[in-house]
Amino acid sequence: MLTDALLDFPFSWRGDQLPPEVEELRAATPVRRVRTIAGDEAWLVSSYALCKQVLEDPRFSLKDTSAPGVPRQYALTIPPEVVNNMGNITGAGLRKAVLKALNPKSPGLAEWMRSCAGDLLDGLMREGAPADLRAGFADPYSAGMHCRILGIPPGDAPRLMRSLDIAFMNSACPVAGARLNWDRDIAFMTERLDDPATTGLMAELAALRADPDYGHLTDEMLATVGVTMFGAGVISTSGFLAMALVSLIQHPGLRAELVADPGKIPAAVDELLRINLSIGDGLPRLATEDVTLGDVDVKAGELVLVLVEGANFDPAAFPDPHRVDLTRENATAHLSFGGGRHYCPATALGRKHAEIALRALLERMPELRLAVPIEQLVWRTGFMKRIPERLPVMW
Repeated sequence: MLTDALLDFPFSWRGDQLPPEVEELRAATPVRRVRTIAGDEAWLVSSYALCKQVLEDPRFSLKDTSAPGVPRQYALTIPPEVVNNMGNITGAGLRKAVLKALNPKSPGLAEWMRSCAGDLLDGLMREGAPADLRAGFADPYSAGMHCRILGIPPGDAPRLMRSLDIAFMNSACPVAGARLNWDRDIAFMTERLDDPATTGLMAELAALRADPDYGHLTDEMLATVGVTMFGAGVISTSGFLAMALVSLIQHPGLRAELVADPGKIPAAVDELLRINLSIGDGLPRLATEDVTLGDVDVKAGELVLVLVEGANFDPAAFPDPHRVDLTRENATAHLSFGGGRHYCPATALGRKHAEIALRALLERMPELRLAVPIEQLVWRTGFMKRIPERLPVMW
C-alpha cells in the first residue's frame, strides 16, 4: 500500500505491464506529490477526469515548463524556446504549411507507406526468422515516412536517427552531446533549404523566404521546424508502433481477429493507442496561477505531470480498461495524443501510419510471435518513450 512518502517518478521503464503504483494512486490520491528525475517536486495526476482538466485548462502551461528556475522533470536536451514547438510554429505563421504536410491524404503518401512497409517486411522475410521488428521495421518505416514528408533524402535518415537517442533522454543533468546533436541537425536542415533537390515541406519553407510576409523568418527558425518534426514525429510513431506490436503479441486473440478481418484494424489502432505504455513519463505543465485540482490546491509555479497511462486505464472512463474492446463507444477519447491546445496535430497521420503497418504485417506474418520470453525483452531506461531495445520475433 502506498504511503504519504514522496514517490520517485517514473515508476517503471517496462512497457509490457502497467506499473502497480498507477491504479493504487488513482484510487487513493489521484493528485499526488512525487520527486522527478531532476530531483524536483511535482504533482502527479492519474485519473482521467483530472488529467483532462489539466490538459484543457490554459492555467497549466507547457511553454512555461522551460522557463529558468522552475521545477523540472529532467534536464532540457533542446533549446528552451523550442519546448512549445507547435505554439512557435503557429506564431511564425507556419501552421498551415505544417498541417498540410502532416495530412495522411497528401498525394501519394498512403501509397508510399504501403510500399515501404511491404518492402521492409519482404526483406525481413527473405532473411528469415528471428527478426528484430524494431530495428528492421518500426524505426526505418517511421524515419522513411518523415524523410518523405520533409522532402529530404531517405539516405540521411540514419544520421538523423542517431540524434534521437540523446534528444529524448531523461537525465537529471544537462547532456553535452545534446547540444552537439542539435547544432549538427540544424546545420543539416539549413543546408536543405538551399538544396535544389529538396522537396516536400522543407522546399515549401524555403520558398517562403521570397515572400515579404515571411520576412521575419530566419533560416534557423525554418530549420528548427524540420529538426523538431523529424525528431518528435519519428520517436512518437516508431515508439507507438513498436509498443503496438508488443501489445498485439500479448493478445493473440486480437491478432487472430485482425488476421481474419483486417477491416477491424482501424478500431484496433485506437484501442492499441489507449493501452500502449509508450509514454515513459508524464506530460508536463506549469501552473501559472493557483488552481484547485481535485482535493489539492496547486500553487502558481508548481509542476504538474499528466500520467497518460493512469487516464487511459481509468475504469471511470473506460469500463474494464485492461480488456481490448474493438466496439468501445469512446475509443477515441484516450489521451495518448495529449489534449487541449497541445493536442497532437499529427493524429490522423499517426493512425494511418499504424493502420498500414499492421495490415502489411498481419498479411505477411499472420502467426507473429516473440522469439524470446517476454521477460527477456530489454527496455530502454531514462528515455521519454518506453521502447524495447530489440523486438525479436518469429512468424
